[in-house]
Amino acid sequence: MLSADHVAIVGGGFSGTLLAINLLRHGEARVTLIERRGDRLGRGLAYGAAQDDHVLNVRAANMSALPDAPGHFADWLKARAEGQDASFATRRTYGLYLRDLLEAAADEAGARLRLVEAEAVDIRLSDEAAAVRLATGAWVAADIAVIAPGNLPPHALPAFAGISHIAYADDPWTAGLADGLCGDDQVLLLGCGLTAVDCALSLDTGGFAGRIVAVSRRGLLPHAHAPGPAAASPTERPAGSASALVRQVRARAEAIGWRGAVDELRPFTQDMWRAADAADRARFLRHLRPYWDVHRHRLAPAVAERLAAMRASGRLEIGAAKIVAARPEGDGIAVALRPRGSDAVTWRRFARVINCTGPLGDLNRARDPLLRALADKGAIRPDPLAIGIDVDRQCRAISADGEAQERLRVVGPMTRGAHWEIVAVPDIRRQVWTLAREISHAYWVEAAGL
Repeated sequence: MLSADHVAIVGGGFSGTLLAINLLRHGEARVTLIERRGDRLGRGLAYGAAQDDHVLNVRAANMSALPDAPGHFADWLKARAEGQDASFATRRTYGLYLRDLLEAAADEAGARLRLVEAEAVDIRLSDEAAAVRLATGAWVAADIAVIAPGNLPPHALPAFAGISHIAYADDPWTAGLADGLCGDDQVLLLGCGLTAVDCALSLDTGGFAGRIVAVSRRGLLPHAHAPGPAAASPTERPAGSASALVRQVRARAEAIGWRGAVDELRPFTQDMWRAADAADRARFLRHLRPYWDVHRHRLAPAVAERLAAMRASGRLEIGAAKIVAARPEGDGIAVALRPRGSDAVTWRRFARVINCTGPLGDLNRARDPLLRALADKGAIRPDPLAIGIDVDRQCRAISADGEAQERLRVVGPMTRGAHWEIVAVPDIRRQVWTLAREISHAYWVEAAGL
């Protein structure tokens, strides 16, 4: 059994920070947490770049960072008089919570935790060790290296490849999205998902009074949470083929409502994904993923109400269309749109176009120096569906020759190919908690049992 006295974690967002905290809680190993942006340490992109009006999509009662203390975040909120179990806290507040957890762990661990603000550019593996090379030229020697890359930036749609223009924002998290816009302008959001929702809110809060147009292939906007907490889940995992499961969910939706039908699947989703063969997984991604996403990853009721008001006033337009072409036109960008189900193409001019297509998952298109170095030498490879990094159930990176590597682990959203449901807090906290216990040989931790 692999013994680890020192673990190096690359990535100080939610996944990497929480893994470090759990390693310190559950064992005696030393931990080095490497993050290239010190201001994002403990927060990552999701909680570090959020605006004041960006709220969590899950109630506080289910946002504890610690699976063995399910009420931890809600209690933290209550102690500060900032919310209750049913509250949808802001993402900035959640970032402060994570930073508090890290600081408390650091105070207790003392010299066992080392924080390094630097960019990791390579990892050298051997049978005995793992060493992380930093952009400064320094090395961090460890027994195990864990990469926690979080969500990678969205990739450019083909129509926008090569376009470099002041009106095109390829980073949806850039501050000041409304700067320089006037009330007669139109802004195009490429995508209708959660990232587009955040951008629409940021534009509105930033004072933009013009028209926002959000476009995706199907034009599906995320649905809202019900006003009250979800109902209890069943105790048995649904069985059958993919088509049979769809029929079961539809039947349950008619009986108890679609929210309850989707929520009932949560305890079993990862196992159902693992049990599906490659053809069924690919079919799900091709045909059902957009519908799953808008039903599964919901909006806080207050956010849904705000979007509805923007749509009712004509300030927000949601469309189903294909982006056919784009070209700079003066200080704006002209975009050719073909509505879904039509052959007609219409050109519209926008003062700003923002890429909200969502996180990149295809490792072959990633520009991150560390991921590129590891992929180029075969230490990691894309998963079969090209939606992340190939790993096994123990988070071991699968090399180009198909070997699971004990000394190189991957956690967080980029492991979605193996687990599918691994982008939200409840799933990631379980993943890193389990990995920390394995590395620490902590098979009995508090109420977890053997």
